[in-house]
Amino acid sequence: MQNLVLNQSVRLNNGVEMPVFGLGVWKTRSGKECVDAVLSALELGYRHIDTAKIYGNESDVGEAIRKSGVPRNELFITTKLWNSDQKDPRKYLEESLKTIGVDQIDLYLIHFPVAGTRKQAWKELEKAYKDGLARAIGVSNYTIPHLQELFQYAEITPAVNQVEYHPFLNQNDLLNTCKKNNIVLEAYSPLAHGQRISDPKLAKIAKKYGKTPAQILIRWAIDKGMVVIPKSVKRERILENSQVFDFSLSGSDLQEMETWNENFRTCWDPTGA
Repeated sequence: MQNLVLNQSVRLNNGVEMPVFGLGVWKTRSGKECVDAVLSALELGYRHIDTAKIYGNESDVGEAIRKSGVPRNELFITTKLWNSDQKDPRKYLEESLKTIGVDQIDLYLIHFPVAGTRKQAWKELEKAYKDGLARAIGVSNYTIPHLQELFQYAEITPAVNQVEYHPFLNQNDLLNTCKKNNIVLEAYSPLAHGQRISDPKLAKIAKKYGKTPAQILIRWAIDKGMVVIPKSVKRERILENSQVFDFSLSGSDLQEMETWNENFRTCWDPTGA
């Protein structure tokens, strides 16, 4: 039975509703592992799935969606344009649609700001959006300078900027730039790949709320106004990650967590790209 609370959404700058919580499938192995993870998420009430061509599991996401029986119009699916494909975005978007098995993607992102091709790629995404292949378009791993550059030539403002974000990589200047320009910031790797999950400061707050450290990290992102897409392949963890809508962090705890930043990246560093 669908967990309706997981349908909480944010309205993008073009009016499209995007669930604030979803399942990421980066590093989820193609085949049974990915199909089972996505199917578990959909059965537990998730309606937002984030994949990418480079992950090699778009077809598995599509298979799980078909197996789930969830109507397409209840789902929000994101995929991304890989770096080497930026010279012909339309071709690779159409390939992704075919691989997933859908006529339209809900959100299509430029995966990384590749110098020399990102401008052309964005102009092509704008055309694909106008032609109805994507309900919304955006970027990923864009820093403030990348966004400022894009604003010089963009006819359409990105709806989303998806970046690594957690209390240990608290990019408030980037978040504020996105908010100022009506761009939703979406947090990937919100659990920092578990590398700070045993931090005693985090454990103390988790104990206070009777929640797990992972749940505190996810709730922190939601309380800061972000969309968040934790990844897991275990059904029990997929369920645990979703159980974050029955509490909010206090102002004092949010303020405390604001002091944890250490510019700790677990993924790509797009600075200077």
